[in-house]
Amino acid sequence: MAAPRKLAAGNWKMNGMRGALSEIEALARAHNGSRAEIVICPPATLIAAAAQAGGSVVAIGGQDCHRLDSGAHTGDISAPQLRDAGASHVIVGHSERRTNHAETDAMIADKAIAAHEAGLVTIICVGETEAERDGGETLDVIAGQLAGSVPECATAENSVIAYEPVWAIGTGRTPTNDQITEVHALLRERLMQRFADGEDFRLLYGGSVKPSNASEIFALANVDGALVGGASLKESDFSAIIAALNES
Repeated sequence: MAAPRKLAAGNWKMNGMRGALSEIEALARAHNGSRAEIVICPPATLIAAAAQAGGSVVAIGGQDCHRLDSGAHTGDISAPQLRDAGASHVIVGHSERRTNHAETDAMIADKAIAAHEAGLVTIICVGETEAERDGGETLDVIAGQLAGSVPECATAENSVIAYEPVWAIGTGRTPTNDQITEVHALLRERLMQRFADGEDFRLLYGGSVKPSNASEIFALANVDGALVGGASLKESDFSAIIAALNES
């Protein structure tokens, strides 16, 4: 089987107005023909317009979805609504959702199921806190999150796993290469034990990925791309990361 296509995903979080669509347009112009898949997850207010701006080059994703298709859930957005707006992907289980909204592994698995039923590719996030890392609990935490957050309907085609050490997100700190490799090896091992196509799941690294460290990270075993935060807001920064991924 051919190697899965590498993936550069950008999470804009609660950033971006309509003027920021020019960054997506610039990405689409710069990377037509990219070997790596490119996804931008902007705020929900920009999804429909971003899908137009990205064309066939830059796919668009949501940053979260509800487990139900519709109903009395003020402020939430469903997976079918994301799909209807032009999204093809959605992030679930990001550490900021786990922390700020008390999302459990079971809740995240339910969201992933809803996303799959709507035809969306899920980017399912796992990651340990600084206290868990310092306490030697990293592998147990990651294994538990992976087991609880990834539903049985997951496949290498509809799911991507992103390892984001919570203590490295937005801090400028990055785990050592050995630490990243250790976690990604665990993810691969557990996916292969559980899924027939576990070897083909794409594994992303996230946590202060930037142009200066992208090439080194992408050279590591079982790193198939990145989930990028702040460095995805500007075309020039994200383009450098995409270029590094294409060269890896």
